[in-house]
Amino acid sequence: MLVCLECLKETRSNEESTDESEEDESEEEPKLKYERLSNGVTEILQKDAASCMTVHEKFLALGTHYGKVYLLDVQGNITQKFDVSPVKINQISLDESGEHMGVCSEDGKVQVFGLYSAEEFHETFDCPIKIVAVHPHFVRSHFKQFVTGGKKLLLYERGWMNRWKPSVLHEGEGNIRNVKWRGYLIAWANNMGVKILDMISKQRITNVPRDDISLRPDMYPCSLCWKDNLTLIIGWGNSVKICSVKERHASEMRDLPNRYVEIVFQFDTEFYISGLAPLCDQLVILSYVKEISEKTEVECCARPRLDIVQPLPESCEEISSDALTVRGFQENECRDYHLEYSEGESLFYIISPRDVVVAKERDQDDHIDWLLEKKKYEEALMAAEISQKTIKKHKILDIGLAYINHLVEKGEYDMAARKCQKILGRNTELWEFEVYKFKEIGQLKAISRYLPRRDPVLKPLIYEMVLHEFLESDYEGFATLIKEWPGDLYNNTIIVQAVVDHLKKDPQNRTLLRTLAELYTYDQRYGRALEIYLTLRHKDVFQLIHKHNLFSSIRDKIVLLMDFDSEKAVDMLLDNEDKISVSITSSWHASPMLACITRPFSPVNVMFITCLLISWVLFVFFQIDRVVEELENRPELQHVYLHKLFKRDHHKGQRYHEKQISLYAEYDRPNLLPFLRDSTHCPLEKALEICQQRNFVEETVYLLSRMGNSRSALKMIMEELQDVDKAIEFAKEQDDGELWEDLILYSIDKPPFITGLLNNIGTHVDPILLIHRIKEGMEIPNLRDSLVKILQDYNLQILLREGCKKILVADSLSLLKKMHRTQMKGVLVDEENICESCLSPILPSDASKSFNVVVFHCRHMFHKECLPVSNTVRN
Repeated sequence: MLVCLECLKETRSNEESTDESEEDESEEEPKLKYERLSNGVTEILQKDAASCMTVHEKFLALGTHYGKVYLLDVQGNITQKFDVSPVKINQISLDESGEHMGVCSEDGKVQVFGLYSAEEFHETFDCPIKIVAVHPHFVRSHFKQFVTGGKKLLLYERGWMNRWKPSVLHEGEGNIRNVKWRGYLIAWANNMGVKILDMISKQRITNVPRDDISLRPDMYPCSLCWKDNLTLIIGWGNSVKICSVKERHASEMRDLPNRYVEIVFQFDTEFYISGLAPLCDQLVILSYVKEISEKTEVECCARPRLDIVQPLPESCEEISSDALTVRGFQENECRDYHLEYSEGESLFYIISPRDVVVAKERDQDDHIDWLLEKKKYEEALMAAEISQKTIKKHKILDIGLAYINHLVEKGEYDMAARKCQKILGRNTELWEFEVYKFKEIGQLKAISRYLPRRDPVLKPLIYEMVLHEFLESDYEGFATLIKEWPGDLYNNTIIVQAVVDHLKKDPQNRTLLRTLAELYTYDQRYGRALEIYLTLRHKDVFQLIHKHNLFSSIRDKIVLLMDFDSEKAVDMLLDNEDKISVSITSSWHASPMLACITRPFSPVNVMFITCLLISWVLFVFFQIDRVVEELENRPELQHVYLHKLFKRDHHKGQRYHEKQISLYAEYDRPNLLPFLRDSTHCPLEKALEICQQRNFVEETVYLLSRMGNSRSALKMIMEELQDVDKAIEFAKEQDDGELWEDLILYSIDKPPFITGLLNNIGTHVDPILLIHRIKEGMEIPNLRDSLVKILQDYNLQILLREGCKKILVADSLSLLKKMHRTQMKGVLVDEENICESCLSPILPSDASKSFNVVVFHCRHMFHKECLPVSNTVRN
């Protein structure tokens, strides 16, 4: 069983001295989570101590100080046990298949054997063997190789008759401390540094010396790790190097190996390195830490640290750093810790003599756990929604409910209510539960805006409860909810009665009255709603009438409607005059019409229907009369109605045109002249009388001209308006020579008028007639300019005539040419054409014979002999 170790990890914040740094570090989410490997491991380490461990994707192999090797499953349960030696196991090596294992111990014993076969190799040396490494593909017959390291690095190969043949790969630089075999490359570390051997060429391709030679290699051993087949990670002391094996170019080889090593990253750490492992493009480093005790001021062993760093060319960036509380850390040295990892699952095993801890990357469930622990509920909810298919431990709904509770506890009621929409969704039970929770804390108003109104719909009691809450304390909020909520969400009768009860206390409250009108509308009691709207002069009164066809209810409310908004009221009366008329007369003729329609067709029925339609038209006019009568005491409103009626139809209100003259003169003079021009039913004498009384010159001029008294109209323009331009324009419109004569006679002694005439009459009257009448010696302003303009106008007329003449000649010539081309075109004559006289084919059957054919432009064809004689044709 894997036991969760909250006590295993202490973040760097626990070791900082200030509260501020602790707070900052606590906001950083850890990258790894830790568990203690228990079950069989606990039993083993109670009596023994771990010395080494190797990880395979299928199982774990643990070596102890008492010479035992245990095979464990990933939960720490013992599956096999091997008694290898009575002393410490130094190294365990597995091939990639996990079928062969190599073991070496402190007493010099080396064993390589198959876990599932009888294959086995035993050898005992006269010195401790620190390392053993079997070929990664040892399972294959041609790769039966392994290396051992004591004072020498020996390679064992199985040859002829299954005999093992040793060969020395390296010696003379002290004990071999570590070996890692990957693919065709073997890396090992001795007292001087790290070497890499190419097994294909059997050549050593590099030597990486250790940096700090002052550290004892047996106390601070070298850590080696292959990231891939060509990348080696070296950690020694507090130095890290990442080496890349590369192919040498053919031109550079000479006597050099065909491969070389390049150090791509190199940096130092704060503590001594006990183990290394890759994590994508980052590194996991297990560090041995020493610190000065505050009590004794003596250097002592501290908790080991597991860091994740991002390598940089000459430094590194720390991603995370965790201090681990492992059993007996106070007594451990740097050499007592080991770091092993499982490549496929990114699992990291921290081995110490009394403890084995597993570190693994945190998954989305762990991320959500951390967010919830930090009360970052919104981020946790978002993370759960994004990863809902992969998370196993958490449910989106549970996180959401926790988020709502958290917001409520913080007093953020509006935010909590808003989140209910997304989190609760269509779950009516949860909605109702949350509403009651908000009621208990007195925050029904906060959740009212977000209650579902469609899909789902809650119990009516819920909505009524919220409405009563608003009605007791917030009339405006109550009115808003009534307007926004559909009327079928709650019992309308109950709410109406509640509003009526409150109106007894405050009868003039406009908000309650408006809301009551809306409730009556929901309940289809439109008459009562209309009365309230009219009393309040509410803008929705017209919308209510149109929406619910309440035209029968406004017959006696026309003045009120026009007082409220005359424009809208008149538009409504005119747009719906048929509906209003029908509503007035429906009781009179609806039943006869229906009875007539249902009878069999007959001439009598047709006549009867015709009479009814005529009566309906009459009632439309009756509606106009009724409106005018209703507005009799309000002439200004009467004018608005009749004016709009006239704009829509010049004939409907013809009987009121005489009345409208006075109304326009009194209330709307700008529209009087357009009315006089457009109306064909207006009595001109009456209009003239009114305009003369009020001294409306323009209107009087128009009426005089319309009545045929153009000379009086012109005289009025000249005498009253003193506007020569308008007089000239009037004369142009009438196109009467006598008017031009009157205009000239009136203007002959007025120089400004003469100037205006000279400038404008050139195209209507011969200017000589005017010029001859000008008295000698009269000073006329701008005479020269006027004469020049007359000449220019005359010249322009000449040019226009010449231009028109040229256009006519050109068009005539073009048409003549077109006609000529048409007449010159050939005419197709074939076997289908016939003689119009004898009706036989126009072409003879024997083409060799000569024949004569006459073809006219109209496409009629004759044999020459069939043509009538000339005198006959002439006749």
